[in-house]
Amino acid sequence: MAVCAQWSRLGGMDTNMVYGIIAVVVIAVLLIVGGIWMDRSRKKNIQQSQEAAKAKADERLAAERAAQKPTVPEPAEAKQSPAEQTPDALAPPAEAPVEEVETVEETGVVEEPVPPVEKPEGKKGRLQRLRERLSKSGNPFGKALFNILAKDHLSETDWEDVEDTLLLADVGAEASEQLVEQLRTDARVTGETDPTQLREALRGELLALVGTDVDRSLEAEKPGAKKPSVIIMVGVNGTGKTTTAGKLARLFVSEDKTVMLGAADTFRAAAADQLETWGAKVDVPVVRSDKEGADPASVAFEAAAKAKDDGVDVLIIDTAGRLQNKANLMDELGKIRRVTEKNLPVDEVLLVLDATTGQNGMAQAKVFAEAIGITGVVLTKLDGSAKGGIVISVQKELGVPVKLVGVGEGPDDLAPFDPESFVDGILG
Repeated sequence: MAVCAQWSRLGGMDTNMVYGIIAVVVIAVLLIVGGIWMDRSRKKNIQQSQEAAKAKADERLAAERAAQKPTVPEPAEAKQSPAEQTPDALAPPAEAPVEEVETVEETGVVEEPVPPVEKPEGKKGRLQRLRERLSKSGNPFGKALFNILAKDHLSETDWEDVEDTLLLADVGAEASEQLVEQLRTDARVTGETDPTQLREALRGELLALVGTDVDRSLEAEKPGAKKPSVIIMVGVNGTGKTTTAGKLARLFVSEDKTVMLGAADTFRAAAADQLETWGAKVDVPVVRSDKEGADPASVAFEAAAKAKDDGVDVLIIDTAGRLQNKANLMDELGKIRRVTEKNLPVDEVLLVLDATTGQNGMAQAKVFAEAIGITGVVLTKLDGSAKGGIVISVQKELGVPVKLVGVGEGPDDLAPFDPESFVDGILG
């Protein structure tokens, strides 16, 4: 009995397992069949969508062709009689122009027009603008001097006022004292004279201080100048040094000289981009480093080598204007000059000074003069709030002439310094 009961339980368990297995198999089959059906339905829907899209595209293309057919003009020759038709008239009309227009419309490719190269203004116009700007300057100290000296009898107080006026105009203590002594002994000033004689006296004394017998021409402009003539631009950042380098390139281009710019100011990231902007307008190439913070001397060396190979007339090298300390500045500028001269001799070192800083910029100017040995000065921002006496004091302190002046912010507002135009401008 016990054995029969046990076999009965085992048989029941086997039946249940069989039923379970069958159920699992049936569910799996249903899932597989359902998946196959869903996949076929999805493919069918995709195919129907593609066919619908293709049909719409065919309809649109047919509509476009139908719309384009009337726009193609029938050749006039086709209306002529067969006897009058030439071989060209009998030929089928060419559709190439229509196809070209369609290609341009489909691609949307429009070539940008190349901007024309600018022609900078020459020296004559620049000198005229120099006179006009200086005559309209806000601080023409010549007028103040004239008003004091026009008095009938000059007292000691009047002479003190003359000296104070000169000092306020940044003429400098030594030059102011010298000018006062010369005016005291001039009969046209101390005697009872007319305004014309007084103006001529003042003009003559100022011209003597500024210097009319000084050679202010750039080495690159002299007859028989070496080619390439190398100019290194130095000065504190903020004086307009890089801008002046670009304007100087324009001045040379106006004289039909070939120019190259070297971007050796690698300390300021925007300096090279700024130079390239200036150069692009007058088709002047710029040699620069591909990486930021590169050795400025290496850029100067590469620029000198390329200028020599290309045989340009002038190479202008822009340098960094940071003034960390005197030793650092002298080392860097000295290295730039040494490596440049391995390829080409340096003919000119121009110090760029902001005329509005007046005597405050003289200490920095002396450091640059000692560091690299300058040959001339460029005074920027001489119009407006600048005090004209800085021209006299900077020449006395540095022992080199002012060669160029900036009289505005325009691209051609850099002019050769002309003593007579300068004095006439400040006298009004």
